[in-house]
Order: sequence, then structure tokens, then C-alpha cells
Amino acid sequence: ALGDYAQGMVKILSDKKTDKLLGMHIIGPGAGEMIAEGVLAMETGATTKDIAKTCHAHPTLSETFREAAMAAHGKPIHFK
Repeated sequence: ALGDYAQGMVKILSDKKTDKLLGMHIIGPGAGEMIAEGVLAMETGATTKDIAKTCHAHPTLSETFREAAMAAHGKPIHFK
């Protein structure tokens, strides 16, 4: 269980036509460490589908980044 670390959010902004990551908002514990994955994705031209296909350990804070990428396509696992 993540306890207090379960509070926060990740929001991904992507280009509707190309699906490339344009930016993100990360709020909560661990945000300073999690932002690195988003920066890497932006620098390499990754799409939200690329992020969604990448394995993220469970239960971890980093899996929220994958969940946000999946939500960009209307397919989140843990949220509706």
C-alpha cells in the first residue's frame, strides 16, 4: 500500500494528430523524480502509445504516468 503517496495526479498533454507528448502536469509526492520520464519522452519524440506500451512496475508511483498515457486514448485501467 502506498498510503499518503497515493495522493496526487499525472496529466499528459499530447498532439491530437501526431500523438507526441507536448507536456505534463505531475502533482504529489515523487513528482520531482517522475518528471524525468516525461522529459525523456518529449526529448525522444515518444508518443502516448509508446509510453502506454512500456512496462511500469505495480504498485509504484511511476505507473500513474502509464495510466495517464492510456487515458489519453480512453483506455485507463484503474480510472473511468
